[in-house]
Amino acid sequence: MIKDMKLNRLFLLGLVLLLASAVSAQDLISANELKQNLKNPNYIIVNAAANQKVFIRGAIDLPHGTLCTDEPIRNIIKSPEEMAAELGNHGISADKTIVVYDEGSTKYAGRMYWMLKYLGAPNVKMLDGNITGWKATRGPIGTASKGSKTTFTLNVDANQLATMAEVKKAVNNPSYVIVDARTPEEYAGTAETELARPGHVPSAVNVNYETLVDGKSLLKSNEALTSMFESKGITKDKTVIVYCETSVRAGVIYLALKGLGYPNVKVYDGAYLEWQSVDSNEIG
Repeated sequence: MIKDMKLNRLFLLGLVLLLASAVSAQDLISANELKQNLKNPNYIIVNAAANQKVFIRGAIDLPHGTLCTDEPIRNIIKSPEEMAAELGNHGISADKTIVVYDEGSTKYAGRMYWMLKYLGAPNVKMLDGNITGWKATRGPIGTASKGSKTTFTLNVDANQLATMAEVKKAVNNPSYVIVDARTPEEYAGTAETELARPGHVPSAVNVNYETLVDGKSLLKSNEALTSMFESKGITKDKTVIVYCETSVRAGVIYLALKGLGYPNVKVYDGAYLEWQSVDSNEIG
């Protein structure tokens, strides 16, 4: 009897630990946890949205577009060396825990999260709820901080980036799944657009990035996300390539999939803007 009770306790403890690890698998940080680390010298907070007037106290203002260029494709990332220089000039070091947030859409924070992971920063988190969640918990706000110039050490992980050549290989390939993070209308090619060839990459499935968060800009539960992805055929045995028009919105899906333990997830940075610009590329 006593032995059975001990086994039951061990089972329950193991279940609790398993559930805790499932939750912490996401690279998210709650507003309350961030509050506890506002004065932690090993934490750097980065605002990734442009044209903001109110900031989390002590945050560095570095809109995601600062790390991008419009040549040869609009909003494509700069070279790793240029990105590292920008980050270092803003006082952002890869040796720190970097917490990214935006104005509440999650797309700019997701974009910055992916860029930092591509550059090799090992400890990157997104503020769950972003500035919306921060304000809801009465987190302290203020003006942006000017970080001391430092060196951002590169450790580029090319496996996080998909090229157009790999996307071509992935089309109708059962070992891949291509995910379009745009709205259903953009995916279908019925949305108002300036694109010459609206539509989507052939064989891509549509997961609107907005469906990953609730009305408070909080990422949905692991169970809800898993159900959503698996219903679209997005499973862990496949290499997942995510894109949108310029792959700003792709970062949120990238973060969610990586947090759920998907081993091979990439962002197609050239995105649909690049894909549709090549006449020989078929449109779905």
